[in-house]
Formats: sequence, C-alpha cells, structure tokens
Amino acid sequence: MTRRTLLGGFAATTLFGAASMALASCSSPGAGGSGRSGSADGDTKVTVGSYNSNPGVKESQKSLIDEAAQKTGLDISLNLVDHETFKSSISDYLQATPDDLFTWFAGFRMAFFANQGLATPIDDVWDAIGDNFGSAAHALSKGLDGHYYFVPMYNYPWVFFHNQSVFTERGYTDPTTWDELIALAKKMKADGLVPIAFADKDLWPGCGFFDTLDLRINGYDYHMQLMRHEIPWTDKGVTDVFDHYAELLPYCQNGANGRIWQDAAKDLENGNAGMMFQGSNQVGANYSPDNLPDLDFFEFPTVNSQYGTDFMEAPADGYMCAAKAKNVTGAKKVLEYLGTAQAEATYLKTDQWDVGMATGIDTAQYNAIQKKSTELIASKKAVSQFLDRDTDPAMADAAFSGIQDFIQDSSSSNILAIQKRLEAQAKTIFS
Repeated sequence: MTRRTLLGGFAATTLFGAASMALASCSSPGAGGSGRSGSADGDTKVTVGSYNSNPGVKESQKSLIDEAAQKTGLDISLNLVDHETFKSSISDYLQATPDDLFTWFAGFRMAFFANQGLATPIDDVWDAIGDNFGSAAHALSKGLDGHYYFVPMYNYPWVFFHNQSVFTERGYTDPTTWDELIALAKKMKADGLVPIAFADKDLWPGCGFFDTLDLRINGYDYHMQLMRHEIPWTDKGVTDVFDHYAELLPYCQNGANGRIWQDAAKDLENGNAGMMFQGSNQVGANYSPDNLPDLDFFEFPTVNSQYGTDFMEAPADGYMCAAKAKNVTGAKKVLEYLGTAQAEATYLKTDQWDVGMATGIDTAQYNAIQKKSTELIASKKAVSQFLDRDTDPAMADAAFSGIQDFIQDSSSSNILAIQKRLEAQAKTIFS
C-alpha cells in the first residue's frame, strides 16, 4: 500500500457532517505487530501514557483515570508527559516498551500507526461501546483495514477568540467576511492593540491559518486532496491561500517563530491583543478561572461564498491500545469505560474547553464556550483534523518548516520558492 493509497483510503472514511512516561528507549526495532505481548488474564495492572500534562487538563486526566480504576477494579498507573515531547517521541515509544494505553489523535495520525502494526485492533471494545457514538465518531475511529483502533474522548474547534469586555468597550463586532476581518484588524491596530496574538515556535500553530484559509477558499475536498498530494503544492489554489495569509500577517504579533502559543494566549488574556486564532482547548486552558467568563469566540469568516463557512478544523483526541501492551485484556476493559458518556462527563468536569463526543452526554455542566462549540461543530458539512493529523508525518514536518519560512518572509518570490520546495518534498514523500 503506497502512502497516497493509505491517505486516500483514510480520507474516504473521515468525511462527516456534522520524563515520567518513561518514553521508551529507542533500542527496540519496529514492532510491526510481531512484538505484541498479548493479554495477561488475571493481571490487574494497566498503564496509561498521556500528553495531557498542561495545567487544567492534567487534573481532568487524573480524575478520569481515578474513576476508571474505580469502575474497572484495575490498578491503573498514569504517566504524564510534556505534550510536545510525547508527540515527537511517539514512534520510538510505540516500537519499544510503551504503556498499555496511550492518548492520541484521530485522523491519519491514528491510521498511520495502526497501519504499521503498532496499535491493537479494538473491534470487541466497539461491540460494547458502539451505541454510545454517532456515525462520525465510528468513522474516525477506524483504520484503513476497517478495524477500530481509537476511542474518542473529545473534540474542539479552531476559532477566533477575544475578550468580550474589549469588544464591548471598543465597539468591535464579529466579522463575517474577509474584508470585515481585515477592517477589524486595522481598527485594532489603530487603537494600539496587537490585532492577532500569534505564536509558531512549536511549528504547528501557524498551520491553523493555512488549513482554514484552504478550507474557506478551496473547500474541504481540495484541502484533503492537497494533504494526499493529489493536488500539487504549486497549484494556484495554494498560492491563493498563501496570498491571503500574507495579507493577514501584518496584523499578527511580530516574532511568532520565537514565541510559544501559551505566551500568545496570555497576551490575549491580558488585553494586549484583540484576537487569537487557536484551538479552544489551548486558549481556554491558559485563562485564569476568573477571566474565563470574559472569553468568547467567532468562527473564521467567509472568504469564498462558494464554500462560506461550511467546513472547519475540529480535531478529536482519544485513546489507543499499543500493539506491545502487556495487559491487553485489562486495557480493553479500561477502553470500554472510556467510551462512555459518563467517562467524558468526568473528564470535562475540570476541562472546560473541549466538548464530549458520546451521545447522551450530560451537557448541563457546559459553560458558554462549550455550548457554542458544540453547536458550531454540529453545523458543519465536514471537519478536518489539522494538517499534522491529515497528511503523512514527513509531509507535515515539511509544511511546518515551510510555514515558518513564510512567516519570516511572506514576499511573493518566497511564497513561490516555498511552494516549489514543498512540491519537491511531496513528490519524494508520496512516491
């Protein structure tokens, strides 16, 4: 199976409406499924590796695991790891001595490791939890072979955040078109604000604008075809995306390539910036509880009336079982609990920035951001998972580098050079 076939097959299933983790030493060769330890009937110990280590979500993760231990009667150990470290080390981790269960992302990122034999199929888990989820959750939890590998826990929208008090005081209104967004950014700049808090030191945040502009200008199908390299990176549609991005950059915070997104979120919270385009579980999680009621958002406005606001990024996070899990039986028992509305509600008691995906989840505890997020995601014809979840990992790395180069120099000549370089890299990666 080629990488292009791999991506194409996965994309066909994703259209829908709506260190303490002892990061394993890298000495073990690729598992390819052959190194699976199998179940250990009678073993009551289960380990979970998690990237939910940031303030706020760390407490949610601990509460969830504590309740999972109570419900299953298993002795569950939680290994929390820095989010970026977890992501960058995942391949070596899964090939060495991983935890039984691990947090991960839906989309191609899930299918990629399942296809390599680094995850355990969990069809029997879905026999138990299938009725708890709608068709969209079913689709994004399957690998290319049609088997289930993923149990979703929550998703979240990428939107423009702002402080209600700032908008009220300054008389700002939510833009609904591209021209209105640029006009609002100009007004904020004239008022002495940084119009858009912006950071890309971690390489991926800057792709949010690229993905969303592509969805707005060229539509969902075009975007996914680009992710599969069925459309060349030198295509005029990609140039249009970069040109719009270049028009927005003068209103974005300077020095983005040296700033982490947590610091940018603080600039929004402190009122130094007027807006920030980021995932809800990133901005909201960095707000102090006292300031959270002031936070609000609007979706990225229409750029091309052909597609309006039909699509958006709403990545889903959840859990997978490692192929080398020592206690597969116990791990699947935990997954059956995690795939319930009760588990999602427990996690979201302290995580006030994501929204659950199980049917029947009690949303009475949701705050205004969560209620608005739920309605917005449900209104979309399709949602993408984010660039680094929708394409080959090597292509994602190439795009990360290209976006950073673009942020540094958004001239037309450099845009052309970046497109040519990305196309050359794509030809190698997808050959």
